[in-house]
Amino acid sequence: MTNGGAAPKWEIIKDGSAPTQPYVLAQVSSDPRGNRFPLAIFDGLLVRDSDVSVRMKPVSGHSDQAGGVVFRYRDCNNYYLARANAIDGSVVLFKVQDGRRTALNAGVHHDIPLNAWSILKVSVRGNRFQVYVNHRRILQAFDETFSNTGKVGLWTVGDSVTYFDDFRVYPK
Repeated sequence: MTNGGAAPKWEIIKDGSAPTQPYVLAQVSSDPRGNRFPLAIFDGLLVRDSDVSVRMKPVSGHSDQAGGVVFRYRDCNNYYLARANAIDGSVVLFKVQDGRRTALNAGVHHDIPLNAWSILKVSVRGNRFQVYVNHRRILQAFDETFSNTGKVGLWTVGDSVTYFDDFRVYPK
């Protein structure tokens, strides 16, 4: 799914650097329009409280080199997002409500290397969300907008080409 721009193109491809060889899920289409948010949603599970993690590798992009973990997803216009961006080295928690993305915190500066794997994890308990990069907690936020169960998934933006591997969900 996307919020405008070219259709996303999710593919399973081989990547010799993948932590769990040999395949990764990759969003490989690039469209520089900033309002484009390709989503890959896992339909097989609804969770409220959970730990959701993925290894992500930003591969390319001129305006964005980002990826993220989606949780408590209701539809393409209503969900939470933990996003990491290699261009500006930031990690931010967002709420997407009625199609508008709002930061739940100021975000933090954290090195997200291009063409290298990082682990992005969000721990969700009630209205508290904690984000970890490479097993280190780097930020926390609170919000009660979406308090029920929802789906989980992956996210990219604009012209980001991003690879994902080892997607895990642990209901709590």
